[in-house]
Amino acid sequence: MLQLGIRGHDVPKAPVEDWIKNIADWGFCCTQLALPKAIQDFNTSPSAMTSGMALYLKRVFAENKVNVSVLGCYHNLATPDKEALKKTQEIYKAHIRFASLLGCGLVGTETGAVNVEYKYCPENHTDDALKTFIDGLFPVVEYAEKMGVCIGIEPVWNHIMYNPVQTRKVLDAVNSPNLRVILDSINLFNKDNESHGNDIVDEAFELLEPDIDVIHIKDYVVKDEKIFTGIPVGTGNFDLSHLFKHIKAKKPFINVLLEDSRPDNVFQSREYIKNCYENA
Repeated sequence: MLQLGIRGHDVPKAPVEDWIKNIADWGFCCTQLALPKAIQDFNTSPSAMTSGMALYLKRVFAENKVNVSVLGCYHNLATPDKEALKKTQEIYKAHIRFASLLGCGLVGTETGAVNVEYKYCPENHTDDALKTFIDGLFPVVEYAEKMGVCIGIEPVWNHIMYNPVQTRKVLDAVNSPNLRVILDSINLFNKDNESHGNDIVDEAFELLEPDIDVIHIKDYVVKDEKIFTGIPVGTGNFDLSHLFKHIKAKKPFINVLLEDSRPDNVFQSREYIKNCYENA
């Protein structure tokens, strides 16, 4: 059965109880929650992330039959700024504590860059960068183990963990059952490899299948030699049926989260995804 959700900050801002209700009314059963992006009516900084806030949100989500699949925490665990790294690791720990009470599936993150700007540079794709990221990630995963929470790492071509092979290296090095994978296939694409998109999806499932825990879905076109997203799913180049064949055979009930949608295309995308899943 398709467990289809949406990023919370892709749903228009509203008072938090109305906003959560709107996720359900839009036909989604789960969400990715990035607190400061989605919630505007109260303070959601790490110091404000108390047990009371977590339990309040848990109750409202449950009342609307919406699961929190991912609690987003997208900060750079490979920064060369050591003081910034310590602060970043504490932010992750705050999210892990919060997730343990919120009852969410994963604390989700991407895999950073070896610069303070958190942007692509050729050095991101080196073994030294991979080691730097693993070193930054290790204490975060250890804390997650203590709290009974999973960390979901999302490979992205511009970042350090840029393909399934590098992702497998991280999983093997950390060697924790609490480290999982968020697979956004298009984030592994670039202008040079996107024409082999199905092969990339196949490789991801071949190398990472036991660890894939959440799926992100969007669509793309190539524009000015760059991958451009933000279009309705089903109107671009991504072969969603190929991905769904893997999901239906290997990952029943996995949370599938729609990304980069807008109010003017979200329902078109939702219906296309549902039909594609049923016919895959």
